[in-house]
Amino acid sequence: MAARSGVGGGHPRRHGLWFRLRRLIIWLLGVYIAIPFLVKLCPAIQAKLVFLNFVRVPYFIDLKRPQDQGLNHTCNYYLQPEEDVTIGVWHTVPAALWKNARGKDQLWFEDALGSSHPVILYLHGNAGTRGGDHRVELYKVLSSLGYHVVTFDYRGWGDSVGSPSERGMTYDALHVFDWIKARSGDNPVYIWGHSLGTGVATNLVRRLCERETPPEALILESPFTNIREEARSHPFSVIYRYFPGFDWFFLDPITTSGIKFANDENVKYISCSLLILHAEDDPVVPFHLGKKLYNIAATSRSFRDYKVQFVPFHTDLGYRHKYIYRSPELPRILREFLGIPEHEHHH
Repeated sequence: MAARSGVGGGHPRRHGLWFRLRRLIIWLLGVYIAIPFLVKLCPAIQAKLVFLNFVRVPYFIDLKRPQDQGLNHTCNYYLQPEEDVTIGVWHTVPAALWKNARGKDQLWFEDALGSSHPVILYLHGNAGTRGGDHRVELYKVLSSLGYHVVTFDYRGWGDSVGSPSERGMTYDALHVFDWIKARSGDNPVYIWGHSLGTGVATNLVRRLCERETPPEALILESPFTNIREEARSHPFSVIYRYFPGFDWFFLDPITTSGIKFANDENVKYISCSLLILHAEDDPVVPFHLGKKLYNIAATSRSFRDYKVQFVPFHTDLGYRHKYIYRSPELPRILREFLGIPEHEHHH
């Protein structure tokens, strides 16, 4: 009897487990179906997912102290593009000025932009801040190659004040570009955008070309064609890609929020040298989107008199979405494309 009751006693436990599992599956299915409707009803959710400005990684960084990130030759500024908007800026000087930069104030750094070294305005991607690890490593590489690097957090990112929007991000970039040009004399100014920052970069450079003040060159690292195509290809969208009405539920709210980042349209209005860098194993912005953008630019009449170059990085290198700065080939690629910065001939 004892044995029989022991066997019989296992069934309720099994039934209970199956009941809990079924309840979990129904709950997950309910959430899966509810999310598209939630996104459709609140387009602001999609905007947040595009910008990810609320994700501050690494978190415990004092952005007023770039030296904490090993940037001992960097000054932290605050600029005000418009009323109620303040943006935090880092300016890293070229390696040749490192010793002189120690203990200097903001005025010295601003004057240094006029020393005969080219300047790179770096526009970062979504999430994190100007103090993100891969960003800091790139600043160090560019500084060692003889470039000033000026980077900033768009309104709503890091310690910058304001609400994020495509228009606002582009205006912030324009403000910083004009701030650099007012101090850099005849030194070349290049614009480098990464990931979502490529959308800001092409918006900015299109505007600069339209007002006939183009930069000397535009560098796009891991770029996409436009935000709709990027959102469709993003790993987050994999579980919904075949959901009925995917575009209506997920992509239309992005457009409704005024977010386009239309690199594929912008390049048709850009007239300056263009360099595109993309890793074949990029899991965030698929390689084929960077290649597609290059093909659009290469056949565009606006680039008729300018260099347009695409540099792929093989999957075996493992540079993925944000580690192209590790490439030992990068100095040569930049030197051949941009020319050798003055004072760096002795390297």
